[in-house]
Amino acid sequence: MAEHLLKLAQEEAPAASRVEWLRSNVAVPHHDALAVMDARVAAIASGEASECVWLLEHPPLYTAGTSAKASELLDGGRFPVYRTGRGGRFTYHGPGQRVAYVMLDLTRRGRDVRAFVAALEDWLIATLARLGIEGERREGAVGIFVGGAKIASIGVRVRHWVSLHGVSLNVAPELEHFSGIVPCGLEDVKVTSLAALGAETDMGKVDQALRSAFPEIFG
Repeated sequence: MAEHLLKLAQEEAPAASRVEWLRSNVAVPHHDALAVMDARVAAIASGEASECVWLLEHPPLYTAGTSAKASELLDGGRFPVYRTGRGGRFTYHGPGQRVAYVMLDLTRRGRDVRAFVAALEDWLIATLARLGIEGERREGAVGIFVGGAKIASIGVRVRHWVSLHGVSLNVAPELEHFSGIVPCGLEDVKVTSLAALGAETDMGKVDQALRSAFPEIFG
């Protein structure tokens, strides 16, 4: 296993919790993250592992979802570009952005992908509220917005009714890095971050907010 993956540290969780929380303290290359997710999802589907939320950051990169259009990649030579099987279009990942890969058994959660995506949005809204920010949905778009600017994105895939990929929350990334793409295909929308809003940017406290909001939405 790659050295950086040895940095994975399991967070303490209540004994009754059925979801394991993991956090990486170093940037994880995208292909390594996919390999870890694939293995964990297969284990969840076979009943050999518990559900899992993995908190991490990536080095600067762009990812393309299944609906991404070539015209939305404005500067393909700037950062590595990865085609993924998740839903959605182009997005940016990089330092200062909290990515949460959410691997849940949707069979025991109703097998409703739309409801699952809505629950992820509710989770992000509840997390932001704990950080003093009022997040909101935007009609016709997936993700969370603050004052018309997008602060969090969602892209998921489902395999054997277990979810892969998840959400990304802009804590303190370099927002200019989004200029190499049309983020999520939304040409008229700016991106923002907790830092740009003058809110909490300590990643540990952001993680605490994510964890405390999670059972409120997912049980």
